[in-house]
Amino acid sequence: MMKNTVARLVLLNVTLFFAGCATAPKPEDAATVEAGKKEAAAATAAAHLLPKVMLLVDEQSLGTIATSEVEAMGIQRLLDQNVPVVDQDMVRANIGKSQDILKRAGDNRGAAALGQQYGADIIIVGEAVAKPSARRIAESNLRTYQAVVTLRAVRTDNSSTIASSSQDQSVLGLDDVAGSSKAIKGAGEKCYNQLIPKVLSAWAREPAGHAGSAGNVRVALTVGGVDQAWKLKEIREKLRDMKSQINNVVQRSYTTGLAEFDLDSLIPTEELAEAVVMNPPQGLKFQILEVNAGKISLRAATP
Repeated sequence: MMKNTVARLVLLNVTLFFAGCATAPKPEDAATVEAGKKEAAAATAAAHLLPKVMLLVDEQSLGTIATSEVEAMGIQRLLDQNVPVVDQDMVRANIGKSQDILKRAGDNRGAAALGQQYGADIIIVGEAVAKPSARRIAESNLRTYQAVVTLRAVRTDNSSTIASSSQDQSVLGLDDVAGSSKAIKGAGEKCYNQLIPKVLSAWAREPAGHAGSAGNVRVALTVGGVDQAWKLKEIREKLRDMKSQINNVVQRSYTTGLAEFDLDSLIPTEELAEAVVMNPPQGLKFQILEVNAGKISLRAATP
């Protein structure tokens, strides 16, 4: 009887001991869990601040097959840092790399408008060129290949350049394809080593929607049907009175009834078009002809 009682007490104590171990975490374990939660929350918040990037690089190599090595390198470098990138296959399928597109992207406003069409916050544009030296080395098949890569990053909401880099690289090669490819990759890598940190740093200081950037959406406004001087005056003064939506109204030209203005919008382009049409100058009404990223075309008429 006595032995059974002692055995029961021992069993009870052992059970309580293990139960206590299972339910009472150590203080340092709780602190580790809490630190992990904070780190995950910070990582999630940082991910929301990363810009979506589009790349458009005019690459002139010496190989017989067209390549996009600088773009491919940039995409991989951005993805390695969890930066979202516009699908380059979709871009090529829709616009290709015609000289017209590259010419448009040569201007900051053209580059920004192109990037906005694909939902990009930043577009990286530039060129990569590789050339061989005229002479071979010591009568061998070796020659020097030199490449220059020049890139700039443009915000699509205000057409401003936030980072740029230009780098060159010289390598030895036996043939044009391998030599030019190696040189371009070397110059591209040095470019991205400078460019990407600058881009992310600039974006962290002033992401999309920040008051500093949202107030500088550059818009080209064209108004047709302005066949009398009083209409031009009323339109210009009305735009300047829209201080809660527009800054820095500049009349660029007026020719044969067509008035052109440049202005900084505080709201997205499509919302600005609606605001102008819904609140026209006295004695006029507007018809929307076209609204694109950074561009509004209207026609004025009398009611």
